Amino acid sequence: MHLPIRLAASLLAASLALPAPAFPAQQVVAVRAGRLVDVERGEVLRDRLIVIRGDRIEAVESGGTRPPPGARIIDLSRHTVVPGLIDCHAHLVGDILSANASGPLETTAADDAFAGVRNARATLLAGFTTVRDVGTYRAFVDVALRNAINDGTVIGPRMAVAGAYVTVSGGGGEITGIASDIVLPRELRFGVANSADEVRERVRLILNGGADLIKVIATGAVSVPNSVPGAPEFTEAEMRAAVEEAARHGKYVAAHAHSAEGIMMALRAGVRSIEHGSYLDDAGIALMKERGAWFVADIWNGEWFAGQAKQQGWDPEIVRKFAETTETQRVAFRKAVAAGVKMAYGTDSGIYPHGLNASQLPVMVRFGMTPMQVIQSATIEAARLIGWDDRLGAIAPGKLADLVAVEGDALADLGGFMRPALVMKGGVVYREELKSR
Repeated sequence: MHLPIRLAASLLAASLALPAPAFPAQQVVAVRAGRLVDVERGEVLRDRLIVIRGDRIEAVESGGTRPPPGARIIDLSRHTVVPGLIDCHAHLVGDILSANASGPLETTAADDAFAGVRNARATLLAGFTTVRDVGTYRAFVDVALRNAINDGTVIGPRMAVAGAYVTVSGGGGEITGIASDIVLPRELRFGVANSADEVRERVRLILNGGADLIKVIATGAVSVPNSVPGAPEFTEAEMRAAVEEAARHGKYVAAHAHSAEGIMMALRAGVRSIEHGSYLDDAGIALMKERGAWFVADIWNGEWFAGQAKQQGWDPEIVRKFAETTETQRVAFRKAVAAGVKMAYGTDSGIYPHGLNASQLPVMVRFGMTPMQVIQSATIEAARLIGWDDRLGAIAPGKLADLVAVEGDALADLGGFMRPALVMKGGVVYREELKSR
């Protein structure tokens, strides 16, 4: 059987196995929360009643409040309830990263889209009700996936999407390591730009194609053959062109930046977030605080990669780059936390299998954050970074009813988020594994 047909059949079977929404969209639901994490105040509140009408939170009351007549009751009195989690550095489209440099050339857009359907479902069921998808080699497949989720065709998290990488020729956002005489199709080079004017043009076209943000590859990449993470690839003027053009459309720029120099250039150019930041130094930390930029540091996936690299046949040079940047990034992360830099949760999902997004939560505690700060980074701070904090990121009246519940005191062991007992997005329960008393 042809691969796309086989993949489509498996996804159809999976979709038929999905649970139906647990209650009609406009039904009133009352959730009894034993512990409710107020991420805006940084407090854990005991014994609360969350009243949900349709897809919105209507009220948060004391536990002794009588539920509205006819409301469906969800008893989470033995659980910790937090807002739906947000991963600000995700890649849902296509298969996970592999050692095969030509891998992106061996699938069609349809293959990548159907893989995205699978990945979106796994991400939502893991408790991540929103993601910021920060780029794909094949332009605009992420836009199509976002739209399919929004119109109910596909089950998955809300997505803010980048459309395509903005990168220099042969840069960290290009497909490299292939024969020099292979000519890539336009959709795999859509964001390639080599001057400020070309950057402006690419940004306009990407935003006109439906992207929510722009992702600029400011430095080389770790997992790309022959790419040097410490080497800046765009000039400061070229990155400023991207920031200015995005701002004209009411959008912002996220910068993939590993090197200290590349980070400084990106910050001076006005980017909203630094992704990875592997060689972030004291000057970069100070400028990040001064500019109010967010740090999105994927400090867990290097552990997963190290455990898989040999059996997957990765090039020793890429293995070395992963090991080095994982170590330096964690040192930088600890210093940035101590300095009070704004942190948003991001894992680089797509390096590891989708659905393991919560694995990074306890690792952030190991490297300097309190459990409350970690949850805030994956809820209210992530929502602020995306620009959706008017509707997401907290359990409060008027916000969308995105909830995740973990049995017991979840802040005592963030590893419990790997096993959420309940996942609700927009008032609809997609995962419910509650034990009877």
